Amino acid sequence: MKAHLMRLSRRHALQGLTALATLPALPRMARATAHRLTLAPASQQIAPPNYPATDLWCVNGTMPGETLRLKQGAQLVAKVENRLSQPTSLHWHGIRIDNAMDGVPGVTQDPIQPGETFTYDFAVPDAGSYWYHSHAQSVEQVERGLQGVLIVEEPDAPDVDQDLPLVIDDLRVTAEAAVDTAFNAPHDLSHAGRMGNVLLCNGKMVADHPVKTGDRLRLRLINSANARIFTLGLQGLEGWVMAYDGMPLATPMPLPDQLVLAPAQRIDLFVDVAAKAGEDAFLFQFKRDGGYELARFPVSSGTHTRRTAPAALPPNPDFPIDLNSARSVDLITEGGAMAWLQNANFKGENLSGQDLAQLGQFWSFNGTAGRPIEPLITASRGETIRIRMVNDTQFPHAMHLHGMHFSEVLPDGTLGPLRDTLLMLRGETREIAFQAHNPGDWLFHCHMLSHHAAGMGTWVRVTA
Repeated sequence: MKAHLMRLSRRHALQGLTALATLPALPRMARATAHRLTLAPASQQIAPPNYPATDLWCVNGTMPGETLRLKQGAQLVAKVENRLSQPTSLHWHGIRIDNAMDGVPGVTQDPIQPGETFTYDFAVPDAGSYWYHSHAQSVEQVERGLQGVLIVEEPDAPDVDQDLPLVIDDLRVTAEAAVDTAFNAPHDLSHAGRMGNVLLCNGKMVADHPVKTGDRLRLRLINSANARIFTLGLQGLEGWVMAYDGMPLATPMPLPDQLVLAPAQRIDLFVDVAAKAGEDAFLFQFKRDGGYELARFPVSSGTHTRRTAPAALPPNPDFPIDLNSARSVDLITEGGAMAWLQNANFKGENLSGQDLAQLGQFWSFNGTAGRPIEPLITASRGETIRIRMVNDTQFPHAMHLHGMHFSEVLPDGTLGPLRDTLLMLRGETREIAFQAHNPGDWLFHCHMLSHHAAGMGTWVRVTA
């Protein structure tokens, strides 16, 4: 990595908060694992101590919420109590579960009303790094803190000294360190999405994790931000990419200089501590003048010598993709600032661009703003589906499919690694394919949450 990229700063790019800008395993579980998750207001010290605590909406009192760890194949029972002023739900992002447990109001369940409870009960078939978050008024509720980590552990623990989930986020706050409540700002809806002015890791401006020389760490990077695309680097840590979006790579990939992590994406890394005792290692966000640190790893003396490269993580259940028999469909994205929708279908009615803007609908898929009445495609169970996605806009989009993982169809006709969220840059055309193995109605939407709220949502149906 070039030297000029190694200058790290604890300063975060803020708007309206100038003072802040200058300051610095559980045991093996039984087959069924029960949790009570209370969604309620809580305060957390996001800003430095001389600022007020930030009022949030949290899962069991913290943001991120309680980290749930289960063994692969275990049954998760989560009794969710809503003590908020709004209806809500929890979506279990990336887990290939029964459709009724997917947590999407109006599609898979009724919203959980204030004062009510709902019990999610499902098996976790895939080992890997996942997360859960609100899927009701998500722009507001995820921003306020309704999110947490879900880790599904392999039957045999890999050889690592620490297993660290690192939830990378941003939060837009006022000069009083309060959450900015302009959740439906037209600029956010029609441009790049809601960007925060404070960068966070595990709910802190900088997260510290003491390590020892020679330690091998499993870093589970999770981007829970509303819209920010993180370009990440590591200093004093060397290693391998092991998995994308929970799905293991067939062969671990040497760690590149930069890791791009779009909203909702995850990357699992195995890294060895190469920094010397008394030094610090870092996870940082690249900036043009260096980097902003997100997590710091103070290094003390250890006894490990450098280990050999790790073997691949064991594969998850496979649902083969057969491109030769695949059925294809196009998904054309239009709209946004600099290319306003001239008109689009919205809830069965064709509206002008002006009418759509007044309704907060700035984007369309195949000429429809918002979730359409009919699915993008109806697939038979076991059928392979190809979706050619055209981003005919000036902004990037993180496309997320519920209920199943897909592979990108690469230009040479081969398949990329399995993912559940794919970043599309402006003007790009990309193609994905998946086996429709999981029956039900599944959302397919942009995970820039303001974009989803402003029209970028559709769905696929898989029949039994």
